[in-house]
Order: sequence, then structure tokens, then C-alpha cells
Amino acid sequence: MSPDRSTMTSQERERASVFHSWSAQASIHPLMVRGAAGCEVFTEDGRTLLDFSSQLVNTNLGHQHPDVVAAIASQAALLCTIAPQHGYASRYRAAELILDHSFEGAAKVFFTNGGTEANEHAVRMARLVTGRPKVLAAYRSYHGATATSINLTGDPRRWPSDQGTSGVVHVFGPHLYRSVFHATTPEEESARALAHLEDVIVFEGPQTIAAIILETIPGTAGILVPPPGYLAGVRELCDRYGIVYIADEVMAGFGRTGSWFAYQHFDVTPDLVTFAKGVNSGYVPLGGVVVNQTIAHAFDDRAYPGGLTYSGHPLACAAAVATIEVMERDGIVEHARRIGDEVLAPGLRALAGAHPSIGEVRGLGVFFALDLVANQETREPLAPYGSSSPAMDAVITACRDEGLLIFANFNRLHVVPPCVISADQARDGLARLDRALAVADQHVR
Repeated sequence: MSPDRSTMTSQERERASVFHSWSAQASIHPLMVRGAAGCEVFTEDGRTLLDFSSQLVNTNLGHQHPDVVAAIASQAALLCTIAPQHGYASRYRAAELILDHSFEGAAKVFFTNGGTEANEHAVRMARLVTGRPKVLAAYRSYHGATATSINLTGDPRRWPSDQGTSGVVHVFGPHLYRSVFHATTPEEESARALAHLEDVIVFEGPQTIAAIILETIPGTAGILVPPPGYLAGVRELCDRYGIVYIADEVMAGFGRTGSWFAYQHFDVTPDLVTFAKGVNSGYVPLGGVVVNQTIAHAFDDRAYPGGLTYSGHPLACAAAVATIEVMERDGIVEHARRIGDEVLAPGLRALAGAHPSIGEVRGLGVFFALDLVANQETREPLAPYGSSSPAMDAVITACRDEGLLIFANFNRLHVVPPCVISADQARDGLARLDRALAVADQHVR
């Protein structure tokens, strides 16, 4: 028998009818949202929150950008949907714009519904063109939640679904602040991480490894900017052993780091690039794979065994075209870089000097993380790996009380506002964060 919905609050109706991801259903208390605009989110109970999370680090143009909304409406009036075997202008135009900002030798775009499917298909392509079964991925990573991508993922969300039969082998990537290589400098960390990676390749058998997939800058795992030379070293190892290099740019792409793609900061050329999120600010689900000439040509006379009903959906592609054109016209990528260089980086470093709960600040553009600690000397995290803690819960509550939507994971706060945030809004957000961090300081020993 259905409950009497007329007596229920909207949150009660949400909890009663919607099965939420990554959650114990009985303990969730979802924020009920009425609307959003720009860098602000409006709740049903009348509050206005400054969005320092970009939701799931995807609303790069902020909320309800009028040009993107208009493009979706215009496309809907013309063509809402069509089977993917047909061609249409919004899809090829989106592909052209993505390729225009991609690496030299990028040939085609395979569209998916999101990032997890993009990673699934990139791995499938690599396995098909090499004839090899294995894929290397980092422990500190998140690549999605479907069958292959959840096994590529390194973080604890993989554990309940990992049967040890996926052909994925995990390695340690560089992370100097919590180095497993006992490194003391970025150069040592890079060299030792590369030596470890090559050891794994050699001991696993290079002839069995189809691909290495890496988030260029691991996002959910902590916004881990790779040290100098690491990605170039990965590229060299892939070339030496005939391994496909897949750059996962789902979170870091499309302006987030102050560049169109994060790999462009490091002067490397991947073979495949996966994207989603910022390509159209998440307004309509869209992801994809940028495919280099060699891999694209491998399927000239051989059918690619994969596809999706909504591959390159007209509404999603129209949103992508509008998003990229706005980013080009308004200099959004350059703006994100300036906000990072001139406001977020110095502002967060100042917070680190004022708060003993901040162990390290990491990031680029509008893509930063605070590694929160209970003790700066021992670097004990404020929450254990794989879970939260009462201390972290209190900090997140304090952020919400300050009217600040923040992205949190384990012992970290991620400062990831939309790429369009103004300098004044960014400073306001930092001031709110400053006050909330006083709660974290109470848990320092």
C-alpha cells in the first residue's frame, strides 16, 4: 500500500521513492534543491548556497547558463532524439570542437552517455587493437561504476564489486605528501613511481598489457598533480612496450585546471582521452573518447563491437557545442587559470598558514584540495582512508552552516567552484571556508 504522500515533506517523498547512489538508504538526508543560477544553489527552505563543489565537479559554466539552456531548447524544437547510426549537425559539430582542442593526431570522437562508459569503451578499444587482456590503473583513482570501470577504480568503492577477474592490475602513482616510495622531493617521487610502474609492467609481462589508464590529475582521490617528468615517463614506457596510454580527463577536462585538457600542462600526447562532465557542464548526460589516428584507422574495415542507443544524443551534443563556444568566446579557460593563480592558490596557502588542520594544499585552476590532518607533524589524516569521521562530518556541517557547498572525500575538502566564478565570489567562499575550518582545528592534537 502506498503511503499518503499528501502528508509527507518533499524530503520524505524523496527518501521514500528514490534509491540513492553510494548511500545507506535509511540514513540519507538529501539537500532539497529548488533551483540554481551561476555559482549559487537555492534550497526549498529558502537558503542560498555558494557552490564550491560544481556539484560533482561538472558544472564548469555554472548553473543555468542562458546560452546553453537556449541551445538545448533550440535543439529540442528541431530534433529531440535520433538513432546514433544517423548523422546530424549538433553531433559532428560537437566532435569537431572537441578535436580542435585535443592533441595533435586526434582523429575522431566516440560519444557515450558519461565518463564511466567512456572508460569502458577506451579500454575495449585498447584491448581490441593490441590483442592483450590486462590494463594497469592507479590505486588512487576513480574511473566510474560500471563493470570494467569500477574495477579500474582504485578507491574503496571498488571493493564490493571486485572479483579479481577483470584483468586490471593496480599500481601506486606519485603522491609526495603521502609517498609510498619514501621520497623527499618531487623528482625522487617521480623517478621512484616510474621505476615501480616499470617493475609492474615487467613482472606482469608487457605482452599481456593492453593499456595504462590514468587520471591526468586524480580528482576524487585528492587532486594529485603529478610531479615533473612523471607523465612523460609514462608515455615513454607505453611507447617502449607497445601499451596504449589512456588519459582519463572526465573530471579535469574542459577548463577545470586552467587548460582545455589537463594533459596539456605536461606536454604529453595520450592515445585515447576520455571526457564527460565539463564538456557541457553536465546539463545533459554526455561523455566520450577522443581516438587517435592509429586506433581510429584500426576500425576502418573492421566493425567496432560497441555502441549505445543515446551515443551523441542531440540535446547533449547541442549543449556541448554551446558550452565550448561560450568557453572560447568568453575566455573561460583563461579565467579559470587566473582565478587559480591569483585567488585560490594564494588564498588557500594563507588558510594553510592559519589552520593547523591543513596538512597540504594541492591543485591547479579551479581544482584544489585541502588534505586535513589531526597532526601536521605525523600527517595523521582527519578521517581514515575509505571513510569519514566525526571530525570531518563536523567540518562539512560547518561549511553548510556557512552557506558553502563543498566537495568532501575521506579527510579532504575539495575546492572546485565553477570555472566562471568571479574573484569576489571566490574570496567570499574562502572566507566562509576559513570560518568553517575553525571546527577542524578543534580536532588537531
